[in-house]
Amino acid sequence: MTIAKGKIVEGGRVILPAAFRKSLNLAKGDTVLIELDGDELRIRPARSALRRLQNKLRAYAPKEGRVSDELIAERRREADSE
Repeated sequence: MTIAKGKIVEGGRVILPAAFRKSLNLAKGDTVLIELDGDELRIRPARSALRRLQNKLRAYAPKEGRVSDELIAERRREADSE
């Protein structure tokens, strides 16, 4: 874990250290998620949270093929039999 000082400026804006922004590939205008956990504040890129959610949901996805691929194949078989 790396710790650095940041600063809260006018309007409640938080200035993140440049090294942290570079490490997380954050640029002006990027969306971040801000989480309050007890007396701690966590800031993370929204894309990392989205990736984490996608990985969790992947466990519920069909293991072989997509439903759309199966539907297309079924429709083609029906068309061939007509």
